[in-house]
Amino acid sequence: MDFDLTEDQRAIAGAVQDLSSRFDGGYWRRKDAGHAFPWEFYDAFADAGWLGIAIPEEYGGGGMGVQEAAILLEEVAASGAGMNGCSPMHLTIFGINTIVKHGSEELRREILPGVVDGSLHVCFGVTEPDAGTDTTRISTTAVRDGGDYVVNGRKVWITKAGDSQKMVLITRTTPREEVDRPTDGMTLFIADIDRSAVDIRPIPKMGRNAVASNEVFIDGLRVPASARIGEEGEGFRYLLDGLNPERILLAHEALGLGRAALDAATAYAKERTVFGRPIGRNQGISFPLAEALARLDAARLMARNAAWLYDRGRPCGREANTAKWLCAEAGFFAADRAVQTHGGMGYATEYDVERYFREARLLRLAPVSQEMALNYIAHNVLGLPKSY
Repeated sequence: MDFDLTEDQRAIAGAVQDLSSRFDGGYWRRKDAGHAFPWEFYDAFADAGWLGIAIPEEYGGGGMGVQEAAILLEEVAASGAGMNGCSPMHLTIFGINTIVKHGSEELRREILPGVVDGSLHVCFGVTEPDAGTDTTRISTTAVRDGGDYVVNGRKVWITKAGDSQKMVLITRTTPREEVDRPTDGMTLFIADIDRSAVDIRPIPKMGRNAVASNEVFIDGLRVPASARIGEEGEGFRYLLDGLNPERILLAHEALGLGRAALDAATAYAKERTVFGRPIGRNQGISFPLAEALARLDAARLMARNAAWLYDRGRPCGREANTAKWLCAEAGFFAADRAVQTHGGMGYATEYDVERYFREARLLRLAPVSQEMALNYIAHNVLGLPKSY
């Protein structure tokens, strides 16, 4: 296998680095502290054409693969933007994939060009308060009423819901007790966020505060049948198509965040002088940073492998889940050591590493916990009995 990036991939990395450098740590500190969406950053990437990197060219996109999208997001995170910079674009790349793969031609032509140019903002509504990882137990319903469906239910941890015009929404169109398999009877829509029927409430949280996470209450939302993605009752199967690329993208975001933290810690260790010498001369400082680099480098190999397999249409569940687990651990280790390297100043917002630490912790929880990634590997790779 050739581990070198192609010339085009190196060009993507370089261009993203240049554009991201316009937005320094002060910009991201202000956005995070003020709970303010990074519109200037988002619009700059939209104007440069990056939002549609993985959307087919016939709809205005770049027509590239998950590997190129992953490089884009890793470089965004590594710039110091972290998850506040990645999350607005991550959903455009990942969440809209269901329409690319399963939406009608009319739906693709209606939705995708606006996503590409940044004028249409879409969020992803799956998780519910009583149905986290077990999506088959969602209680949000969609009942057919003439040419529409009427949706009622509740979603939670919905990123960017308050800043979006539409939501990719998973519902139950047939009750769980009336289907042969729990995964049957679920239907996917691209629904308008009509604020007369949708109440959105931000959730106060630890980090990534420039991009809100929300509770969403849906009461009598009418969704036309033309907004259904694919066939009724097949929504869960469509969701599964997006699980591996989502894990691969988040893995690369974790890598980028770890790189940002390690870069900050390394620079500080070279500059900070105690007892007449730079603290980086002490092995108690240098060895943990060297270990952080080793962990990031090793995790990157698995993440790149997973992306390479996915883009070639080959099975990659093992690699995608392993990459997500390894990269989340490596990114968090690097962020933790960066805080420790800074000592007391690591707790101060001006050095940014506390922000990286808070955001790196998120990646051990989302989009799937480390434990669930290991559950997949244990059951589907090792053949051990399913634990849930």
